[in-house]
Order: sequence, then C-alpha cells, then structure tokens
Amino acid sequence: MEHALSFGAAWCAASQCIDRLDARLLLEHVTAFRHADLIARPEQAMSTDQFSRYESLVARRSAGEPLAYLLGSADFYGLEFFVSPAVLIPRPDTEVLVAIALEKAVSLAAPRIVDLGTGSGIVAVTLAHLCPTAKLTAIDVSPAALEVASANAAHHGVQVTFLAGDWYAPLGGVRFDLIVSNPPYVTEGDPHLQQNGLPFEPRVALTDGIVGGDGLACIRSIISAAPSHLLPGGWLLIEHGYDQAWPVRDLLHTQGWVDVASWCDLAMIERVSGARLP
Repeated sequence: MEHALSFGAAWCAASQCIDRLDARLLLEHVTAFRHADLIARPEQAMSTDQFSRYESLVARRSAGEPLAYLLGSADFYGLEFFVSPAVLIPRPDTEVLVAIALEKAVSLAAPRIVDLGTGSGIVAVTLAHLCPTAKLTAIDVSPAALEVASANAAHHGVQVTFLAGDWYAPLGGVRFDLIVSNPPYVTEGDPHLQQNGLPFEPRVALTDGIVGGDGLACIRSIISAAPSHLLPGGWLLIEHGYDQAWPVRDLLHTQGWVDVASWCDLAMIERVSGARLP
C-alpha cells in the first residue's frame, strides 16, 4: 500500500489490495471514526502511528488472515462477540443450533444447559442472553478459549459457569435438561481446511486430527456419554458437517434415543441433529 496520511487516500490505496468494505472497516477500527465521518472528511489526516497500524492490518488481510481476527470481534445472532486466534470465528451456520436449543429451553421454568466445546462462548452466551431463566455451563479444553468466552459473558452481562476440561470430564455427576455442542467435525485432510482463512483458525476446534477418519470421533464421544449427563427427557443437539446428518441420526437411533431429527441452516443444509433421552 502506498504511503498516504489522509483517510481518503489510505482507504483508496488499501482498496487496491483488499476488498473495499474490509479496507473501510479496518480504517474505522484504527481511527475510531465512523463511516459517516470517513465520507464527510476524507481529507482528515491520519497520524503516523495510525497509518503504520493500518498498513500492517491491510497486509495481514491481504495475506488471508480473517477480518474478524484483525478487528477482534464478530457478529453472531445480532450480538457482538470478542474473538481471537484461540477460537473459531462465529458463523451463521451455528445460529440454527441456538434457535433449536432456545425452542427446547423456553418450555422449561429454569432449564439447565451445558455447552460442550464452547470456544468463544457464542452459543452459551447467546442462550443466556435470550433465556434469562436458564442456568448455563460451558466447557472447553482450551484455557485461552475460556478467557475469550468469559470476556464475552461479561460483555453481555450474563451468568455462565465456565469449566476447563475435555467434554464431560469437569461435570462429575451433574445432569442437564439440554446438552448443546458445535464440536470439531471436519475430516482431517479435507482441502477446505486450507481455504477461506481456516489455516488461521485453531485446528483443534475444526478437526479431530484422525487421518483417514470420518470426522465423527468427537460426535461419537459426545453421544455415547450424554445419557449420564442428561435428565430424563432431556435433549442433545449437535452441529455437524453438511454431509453428516444421516450418520449422526444413525448413531442416535442405534443408541436408543427418541425423537431423532435434523434441522437445516439458512442454506437449507441439514446442519444440526439431535434427539431426546427416553
């Protein structure tokens, strides 16, 4: 990007390297100016420090680093969430998991919900925000992810109990009305892992790392142990890959769950499957 010390010149120069909207959002992030300010006063001078920071961010975006990591936040379900390279970037695909969980939760006076592999906490925090009577617990194996999730809970003023550990390990014998999870499900070696900014996201949150596997190892673990942590009639809801609905339903049927079903995301792809404990 050529040297430029006015907002307008910097924005124009950056737009030659990256998407124009991305260039604008990064400029707003660095300068704390709003879009209207940038339009009204394009001749406004940037400080040398601002320009240096902006130039660095544009270069990183040009190299493929996701915009959300550069901005430090992303939107989900109409809410803003902090993100870092320690967590996955929120995606609209996951909104159906929240919608179905909310549908199950609102019928209960004070539902107890656990979110397995919470990452940035988007599912747990959004459910706590939308269902204030719910008691949320969220688990992740990554301490860095739990720091981000805790910051998001504080940001939205909700109460969530965060626990560090592998899936159900920190829970002991506690049981819940609802278990929700967006676990790693991308098959190791899938070419998509090298595209769309995914190389910058935490690999452990994307795939189970089993070469030659089917991506369902974590889902199998969650399903098999779920009955020990659900109250009678409780629900298990799991997000999965675009082609995994049938095998996930088959796992649930085989293990004796009832009301087995799948739900589509906005692209009409079966994205979440779940069932009820008899």
